[in-house]
Amino acid sequence: MKDNKEKQNVEIGEVISKTEAFIEKNKKLLTGAIVAILVVIAAIFGIRAYNNSRQATAEEEIFAAEQWFAMDSLQLAMKGNAMHMGFEAIADEYGSTKAGNRAKYCAGIICLRQGEYQRAIDYLESCKLKDDFTPILAKVLIGDAYYELDNVKEAVNYYEKAAKMDDNEMTAPYALFKAGMGYMKLGDNAKANEAFTQIKEKYPFSTEARQVDKYIGAAEQLAEE
Repeated sequence: MKDNKEKQNVEIGEVISKTEAFIEKNKKLLTGAIVAILVVIAAIFGIRAYNNSRQATAEEEIFAAEQWFAMDSLQLAMKGNAMHMGFEAIADEYGSTKAGNRAKYCAGIICLRQGEYQRAIDYLESCKLKDDFTPILAKVLIGDAYYELDNVKEAVNYYEKAAKMDDNEMTAPYALFKAGMGYMKLGDNAKANEAFTQIKEKYPFSTEARQVDKYIGAAEQLAEE
């Protein structure tokens, strides 16, 4: 038992000695590696602090633009004034921040309302918000922009995407209704009937369900012709 213990002590001593020798031999390399790790850690915290600072600045800037937007002063909300940036500048300068993404979303809505449909698509496609409803509504709005550009097939594609993003009584039937109308425009009345019927069966308490029967009837009649 004593011999085993002495043998273990000898082995441990050899490991320690080898480790010390390795450290001594590679001191510069190890020091460099430690410094590199510390630099990376510092950079991560530095980037985080920088991003936080940019987010805070963007939030200050967007406050006025959102107030103008709420008051329907769309040109002012988009372009800003001498004191405050508008959505356009905020999206360009702070696009990676939460406020910057809100600016893209609102800018997309304004462009859609002002008839700048491709520009609306560009803003809404680049908008990366993570709440429950905005990403879905952005898809619907992109569909609306394509619809206005007479690309109804692509519009329906976005409405269908929006309908599948979240199975709820608000956005899903809204998107499905738009998809149904789009299918009717395309002359695909069977698909239109499918979308309208889905609203009636899956979302009977939705706003769209209250009027969907007449559209189901119209789609069925047209499909038979």
